[in-house]
Amino acid sequence: MNKFSKNTRLLFLVSFISSLVLVSCKSKTAVADVSKNENRKSVNKIIENYYNNKNEFSTLYIKASVQYATEKQNQNVTAEIKLKKDEQILISIRFLGITMAKASITPTKVSYYEKIKGTYYEGDFSALSQLLGTDLDFNKVQNMLLGRAIDNLKEGKYTETFTDQVYRLDEESDGNTKKSFYIDGNNFSINKEEIIQTKEERMIQVVYSNKKEFKEMTLPLTLNIDSYQKQGKTEINLEYNNVTFNEELSFPYSVPNDYKRIIIK
Repeated sequence: MNKFSKNTRLLFLVSFISSLVLVSCKSKTAVADVSKNENRKSVNKIIENYYNNKNEFSTLYIKASVQYATEKQNQNVTAEIKLKKDEQILISIRFLGITMAKASITPTKVSYYEKIKGTYYEGDFSALSQLLGTDLDFNKVQNMLLGRAIDNLKEGKYTETFTDQVYRLDEESDGNTKKSFYIDGNNFSINKEEIIQTKEERMIQVVYSNKKEFKEMTLPLTLNIDSYQKQGKTEINLEYNNVTFNEELSFPYSVPNDYKRIIIK
């Protein structure tokens, strides 16, 4: 039982990490040199086409199967995800039909509790950002669940390569954190996002596949999250089994009175 409790907390933490998505593998395919001006124009057009994709809805309801694995443990659970666009995300984790944990995420606060040990966490994103060594916010979590670019691509500077009908945008940065976005050359949706933090020897990669076109947006039904850290590798695979848009949803969340608060320093 204690193992499941630990896994549940890790599942939420890695879900938050995944919203950031860490950096890229080097392309093995040679590409022709282009001038900086030509390259920048190409990047701008790619980003423009990406943001022209539909993303119009008020609420989203998802039932998902979740596989969580480390080098030592494996866990299969189900998840119910309720999302009110730009306002709130509620995630319920169930094992054998029993709710074992819940997480509530808003633009200003992160909260979750788990039943096995009777503990809960409540705070802003700064504690989790410090714990995970990377910047987190509500939009990044939301974008990850929607198969969207975690960052606002219009605010970054990128170099571009094109291989096998996929554009790869590498953020131009001399810093410790590097980011790459892989964009489908046919429909300009995101195929993969990566971020790497060199000093911390930390990397996260999120792959989006099995995309389905709804009238509201194109949504990936499969998310594969790989996290690499010094202590080992973590894999989380989400399969969206049931998806509905624009239903009236409730977001009930309250921590039982006798639960003990945990502090992340």
